Amino acid sequence: MSAHLRLLSAAALPLPAPASTSLRRARPLPPAPPLPSSTRLLAQPRRLGLSRRAGAAVRCRCVAVAGAGDGAELEVGEEVVAPDAGIWEQVRDVVVFAGPALGLWICGPLMSLIDTMVIGQTSSLQLAALGPGTVFCDYLCYIFMFLSVATSNMVATSLANKDEELAQHQVSMLLFLALAFGIGMFLFTKIFGVQVLTAFTGSKNYEIISAANTYAQIRGFAWPAVLVGLVAQSASLGMKDSWGPLKALAAASVINGVGDIFLCSVCGYGIAGAAWATMVSQIVAAYMMMQNLNNRGFRAFSFTIPSTRELLQIFEIAAPVFVTMTSKVAFYALLTYSATSMGAITLAAHQVMVNILCMCTVWGEPLSQTAQSFMPEMIYGAKRNLMKARMLLKSLVMIGAIAGVTVGTVGTIVPWLFPSLFTNDQMVVQQMHKVLIPYFTALLVTPSVHCLEGTLLAGRDLRYLSQSMGACFCIGTVLLLVARDKFASLPICWWILVFFQWSRFGSGLQRLVSRNGMLYNENFNQPDYAKVKAT
Repeated sequence: MSAHLRLLSAAALPLPAPASTSLRRARPLPPAPPLPSSTRLLAQPRRLGLSRRAGAAVRCRCVAVAGAGDGAELEVGEEVVAPDAGIWEQVRDVVVFAGPALGLWICGPLMSLIDTMVIGQTSSLQLAALGPGTVFCDYLCYIFMFLSVATSNMVATSLANKDEELAQHQVSMLLFLALAFGIGMFLFTKIFGVQVLTAFTGSKNYEIISAANTYAQIRGFAWPAVLVGLVAQSASLGMKDSWGPLKALAAASVINGVGDIFLCSVCGYGIAGAAWATMVSQIVAAYMMMQNLNNRGFRAFSFTIPSTRELLQIFEIAAPVFVTMTSKVAFYALLTYSATSMGAITLAAHQVMVNILCMCTVWGEPLSQTAQSFMPEMIYGAKRNLMKARMLLKSLVMIGAIAGVTVGTVGTIVPWLFPSLFTNDQMVVQQMHKVLIPYFTALLVTPSVHCLEGTLLAGRDLRYLSQSMGACFCIGTVLLLVARDKFASLPICWWILVFFQWSRFGSGLQRLVSRNGMLYNENFNQPDYAKVKAT
């Protein structure tokens, strides 16, 4: 429909009084052909019984249509929400979803932090061994986050297109892949665990290697359950269900905490007791995640072997995400690797600060998950609306900035004023205090980074995300290796982490505010979402 027809249809609606008498009178429009009967019905509001809220919505639509500039394409009857009202409504939706999702991301680092607190009260050597041990178990798990991102992205997109059958098939395929990868990681841990830890820690640190290997071997039994639970959790989040997974991980955290205290402090099993408690809690969490999927109407225990074409479809999403996650995990692993050359005391201090950092950075993960769950509907779904997508990003960045300041402040006060919660060794405490400033600076921007990268993942701008993350990783790696060989200073290594975080922020922000990006360009990255038939 031409622009003057849309203006004529808007003229039938009750317009608000002019805000100022200084506005110029609009030129009279040329005569237009009569509107079709169906269009006239859409253009005429029901005047009887119109509530005050509905009247405001109608007036908002009229102003948006009449104020649309040259080239604006607004369909008759399309509802345009006032920006301020829309932002606060989206903030409310984000809080409702991200509140429970926050608990999901807290539970994982909370388990590692509980291990650190309990072990730190007994042995500084075993506390240092937790560094390479958690790198082997937790950081390698982050590499498989491509399964999580692919699951939530594919499920959210399928449900946005009203195709539940396709969503069920995608979940079954990804559950099979998670189980296969989990069995492979279990075997890898059993066969190559000592070699990997020796290469990471150095052959001279025999006692640290022995304790770290004990920890990694026990936790290796949980690999299949961990990855299957990861896919089940992501499927629930793709359905915008964050309460079910929260209940599962809350129960797991309680089991882990009670198990740590009983096995480590009461029974005296040390680092082995912490590993057993974490392993059991992860298996319980995975089972509860699967039961939650069943309760949602999905066949959670149905595993489907994907065909070659389906593997290729998953690979198109998962490969760039794998590069992104691998780069991030490798950088944090190199950070810990740099600390291993500075002695057991410095490594123990670094382990404490990294665990607190991970505990604090997860406060931004729900914002990333919110973008991945809500954005596909606005970018690709049947109700595609890029204006709402831009408003959602604005809401997420606002919340991310507030979260960065709050979490950065609280997360810095705890190790600064209450270091005895983690260790009683004053030499370790001194090393912890040396990195407080870069630690705070890195935390400050982290929630906003999650917002931006979650939006890029939701819009499937995966090539750019993987390339930018790869560039940040390469530069950060070079700087870390130079700092390790030339300076051997833990604060310098943490300042390189600050550079890594702020570089990711700048890269993501520049991409999303670009006029040629996914949130402004209607034709950006519009793939053909063909339905994949089940084998």
